Amino acid sequence: MKTLSFPKGKDTTKTEAEHKAEKAAEDKKRRARKELELFGPERERPGALNASETWWCQHYSWLKSQGYLLRPRYAPGWVPSWEGTERDLYTCEDGNCIRFGQIMDATRVSDGVYVSLKIVEKSIHPYEVEIGQWFMSEPLASHPKNHCVPFFEVLSPPNNEDSQLIAMPLLLPFAEPRFDTFGEVMECFQQLFEGLLFMHNNHVAHRDCMWMNIMMDAKDLYTEPYHPVDRHMKRDFSGRVKHYTRTQRPPKYYFIDFGLSRRYDSSEANPLEYPIFGGDKSVPEFQNNADVPMNPFPTDVYYLGNVIREEFMETQIGFDFLKPLVDDMIQTDPNARPTMNEVVERFDLIRQQLSSWKLRSRVIARDEDIFETVYRSASHWRRRIGFIVKRAPAIPRFQE
Repeated sequence: MKTLSFPKGKDTTKTEAEHKAEKAAEDKKRRARKELELFGPERERPGALNASETWWCQHYSWLKSQGYLLRPRYAPGWVPSWEGTERDLYTCEDGNCIRFGQIMDATRVSDGVYVSLKIVEKSIHPYEVEIGQWFMSEPLASHPKNHCVPFFEVLSPPNNEDSQLIAMPLLLPFAEPRFDTFGEVMECFQQLFEGLLFMHNNHVAHRDCMWMNIMMDAKDLYTEPYHPVDRHMKRDFSGRVKHYTRTQRPPKYYFIDFGLSRRYDSSEANPLEYPIFGGDKSVPEFQNNADVPMNPFPTDVYYLGNVIREEFMETQIGFDFLKPLVDDMIQTDPNARPTMNEVVERFDLIRQQLSSWKLRSRVIARDEDIFETVYRSASHWRRRIGFIVKRAPAIPRFQE
């Protein structure tokens, strides 16, 4: 391991990694001291801004000047709406904090569209913005099988050359609200398989397409805007928000987060990358081969196959018809896995063999109790009869 050389008086026995760890610890302490200076004792107040929210609060005015308005919680001089009342802070719109510090919701001032803003550090993820912008260039941007999250704009925060701020659509996790029918699930899989194939055909490996990096544009699913932190509530927290089924309003699904993604030259038939763990730590070829470069495209196939196994086959009833395909996608030997082109072809054959009865059947969770079954089955059948009468397709296809 490389040992650094330092001026006289420094400890020269420490490795580069140890010095980096010390520097990271010092930086963390410095940020804590700065936060204390900014917020003082107020930081301990229930519902106060947490450490991950301070950056957004400090940049509120700058973001507004760029055309993006944050929620009142992050405005200068914010006074909690529950102060001086007997209201529970968690029942107040401004009492709900963001889950991930690098991502914030906002309203685009020009047209009122709700967006997500994401901070990206170039020194850590140097290719994320480049790859996302490339998929936003023509003819890729308008291609119907492009399921890469759109980048509306990329901003450069003031006084920070290492950071970039990406403006994207406000999205929801792809599996919430719950799927009603098998046809809805098949449409989701169709979009995801085509979307990953589109990336591969354009020589980009996602390298982290696990369940958290699959989302959907659900704005049309809801009868009115949902709150970005608590999607069960209306945006103003005046009550619970209602939603349609995916049969009534088919959503579009997206792959997000290109922080680990790589783009290759079309001449590279077998690109090699050293293993890097994303959100799914179960990749077989990474377990004992950390120092062996491998083709990242079969790993993408594993990731997506494992999403289907864990999020559907192991938790829902009735997806056994996908087992042969999924088993092949998650094989231990990456060279034995099908390509995404083969996956799309095989999935299309499977889909064609499913009856309308199966496609219109309700998706039932394995842990569903008898009371849930009775209630959900009754409401499902009312919808199902209505869809049949109206001749709604058993596989609801998203239309741009």
